[in-house]
Amino acid sequence: MTDVEPASVPSFGGFDAFADAETDDNNSKDYVHIRIQQRNGKKSLTTVQGLEKGIDYKKVLKAFKKDFCCNGTVVEDTELGQVIQLQGDQRKNVSTFLVGNKICKKDQVKIHGF
Repeated sequence: MTDVEPASVPSFGGFDAFADAETDDNNSKDYVHIRIQQRNGKKSLTTVQGLEKGIDYKKVLKAFKKDFCCNGTVVEDTELGQVIQLQGDQRKNVSTFLVGNKICKKDQVKIHGF
């Protein structure tokens, strides 16, 4: 094999997959993160974090459970604060609910997961 210098290898646009991921904690506090976690088999769990401090998480959870016909809970995390957990894949439902009820704006919602 011959040695190839890095300057002679062509660049294909240089797309950075992590360009939108911010490492600064101040910017990540502005977003509402909606994630999905796979459990065993087909079961999944949707988590919602980053809602404003003035919002009552218990009332939001009660509305989620009633509208989406699923069960859920509010979990207190040491690093993340309060996190809402819902059974099933409720990412789209939660996003439209939060935007529709003007709890947050559409550009503040970040949906993560497969």
